[in-house]
Amino acid sequence: MKFKSFLLASVVAMTLAGCQTTSEKQTAKSVANVPLGVPLAPNYRNEIEIARYSELLLSPEINNDQKAELFLRRGRLYDSVGLSTLARIDFNRSVQLKPDLASVYNFLGIHHTLAQDFGKAYEMFDAVLELDEDHQYAYLNRGIALYYGGRPELSSQDLEAFLARSPADAYRVMWVYLAQAKVDANAAYEQLKANSQALNPDEWSTQLVQLYLGQLTETQFLAQITEGVAGQQQYAERLCEAYFYLAKLYQARGKEAVAVDFFKLALATNVFEFVEHKYSRLELELFAGVKAG
Repeated sequence: MKFKSFLLASVVAMTLAGCQTTSEKQTAKSVANVPLGVPLAPNYRNEIEIARYSELLLSPEINNDQKAELFLRRGRLYDSVGLSTLARIDFNRSVQLKPDLASVYNFLGIHHTLAQDFGKAYEMFDAVLELDEDHQYAYLNRGIALYYGGRPELSSQDLEAFLARSPADAYRVMWVYLAQAKVDANAAYEQLKANSQALNPDEWSTQLVQLYLGQLTETQFLAQITEGVAGQQQYAERLCEAYFYLAKLYQARGKEAVAVDFFKLALATNVFEFVEHKYSRLELELFAGVKAG
């Protein structure tokens, strides 16, 4: 399917009800001209796999180690279709059966971060690295937990360690910038510029960095989103990422109403597995002053 037929649609964005500052009146609204995609439907293959793992878990022939692995796999699949509570239950079952399974602690840490239980999240990621010091995504996820937990200096250290393992990854570059900008925005910008030298200009993700550096305007950035897209799945994934980082850009500029709109658009893609989707929900909860349950 070709995506050049997607037109730029006008989205009338709404601000969160009841959320306003003394400087912003109820009339604070924004209109964003952005490309829109169809929200992803659950992957039927994942649903079939969930059913298959559920059947296997009923078998009396599997041992506890095998059960732990199956709970981990099914939990990941639940996460991929947006069933986060069921995923968390399976992850907890897995770690009870096999306490030395590093990957389970990583997923539990993400869930604790999303629940704003940051102390518990740090414990989970520390456990990952105690079991497997080469588990690089624990550095990413602990860095993100520290970022949302209000500890940007420590967050920067973890995210820099994550970037060092793959300096040509634009997403890693972006997260380092977001953390460093909480400490010193000017120094973060200069470091972003330096880190951008290792990126491949032919990769779409590099344009996220170019947007933040001012090398692309927002109009130029949005106009190229469909370029090279191979199908609906990739298009939705790209939109999810674009919306999230645009939201963070507007948030940094103090334009919270526009940021909220973009976080909502990221959620509307239904790309549940992506970091950008997961933390768009947390951003909205933090903006609204809501403690996750």
